[in-house]
Amino acid sequence: MLLLLFIAFMLALIVGFDVGFSMILAALLGVLYRGDAVDPAMMPLSMIAGVDTYALVQVPLFILAGELMNRGGLTMRLIDWAQAMVGRVKGSLGHVSILTNLVMAGVSGSAVADAVATGKPLIPAMQREKYGEGFAGAVIAAGALLGPIIPPSIPMVVYAQLSSQSVVKLFMAGIIPGLLLAAGFMGVCSIVARIRDYPSRQPVSWRGKVTATGRAGWALLMPVIIIGGIRFGLVTDTEAAAVAVIYSLIVSVFIYRGIGLGELRRLLFESGRSTAVILFLLAAAGPFSWLVAESQVSQTVVDTIHGWSTNPNIVLLIINAFLLLIGCIIEPLPAMIIFLPVLIPLGAQLGIDPIQFGAVVVLNLMIGLMHPPIGLLLFVVSSVGKIRIGPVMWDILPFLAWAVVVLILTIVYPPLTIWLPAQIK
Repeated sequence: MLLLLFIAFMLALIVGFDVGFSMILAALLGVLYRGDAVDPAMMPLSMIAGVDTYALVQVPLFILAGELMNRGGLTMRLIDWAQAMVGRVKGSLGHVSILTNLVMAGVSGSAVADAVATGKPLIPAMQREKYGEGFAGAVIAAGALLGPIIPPSIPMVVYAQLSSQSVVKLFMAGIIPGLLLAAGFMGVCSIVARIRDYPSRQPVSWRGKVTATGRAGWALLMPVIIIGGIRFGLVTDTEAAAVAVIYSLIVSVFIYRGIGLGELRRLLFESGRSTAVILFLLAAAGPFSWLVAESQVSQTVVDTIHGWSTNPNIVLLIINAFLLLIGCIIEPLPAMIIFLPVLIPLGAQLGIDPIQFGAVVVLNLMIGLMHPPIGLLLFVVSSVGKIRIGPVMWDILPFLAWAVVVLILTIVYPPLTIWLPAQIK
């Protein structure tokens, strides 16, 4: 039956079905194959169970908060602030991209949204200052990768739903790896800028920096409110999502006035459509995951890997090598939904901390977003910046190498992902 499930799923993808419909079709064939042993009512029941959880309320709220921020003028103020802070550094616009995305990551939780928001103004600006088109696209894609790692993170919410873990602890687990990624990406920017002699800008006086900080103050406060509120127990993770929407709405409409009230209907529609895609995937995964669990494939995988090694670090390295290959082919959320029902029990049986496991898996699959040849972010920045994708694929390699180094560090040194969550009682 398991072979039937995966063959049917892959054939449906090849024919042209979306991932969600492919999972539903494969699950339906699996139910029919089992005959009287499985009640067909399990199909709709397991689909409903896949999305019937309070924690998923965060998904539409964080998506809407990100849309409001990107359309409401907060992004451009953050870019101006970042230029004031690091404009004097060689290759300054690359550093501006990373710093802007680092702050924006504390709001939207979406890599694609951040790539679009920062790519539109910064890629043309870099090209005007004679940056290579490949580097301009690569640095935007690398910066956008921070969105799903730094809290809030939509993939972390999905992992929490699939594994029954604390969303708050998973959010905290992404902070240190996210900061390591940002620091390394800025290091790559510095090295490339010196080799290629990219320009810097005139240094900004302290008064200019204070002015830029004041202009971007409302935007800079947003991630502090969200992450600080969760960390110190002032709000739950779901309440933080609601606070983010209310805050971004007030700032975008009434303070920065970047959005008119007439635009809210369109923003709500676009946020709802993005939410529907994610929740439909989760619902479609319900019967598929249930049948996989029924086939007891998890135990088979555990026994097989036990035959290779029982060292948790070695097992994590094996799992991550597999997921890196999967991330080159399948987008992160579908990959999580398809494979985590098998991998989560494996991690539990081997004694791997579930929070560390979640952070490592999310980081791994997010790396696939910028992995040539079909990383989604590569195509997004190519489309947004109207640049060739070939040079972007070449110039993304140093950023990709550092991301893999951070991934390995999170595997071999668990405190990077579990120390901050352990501070939350």
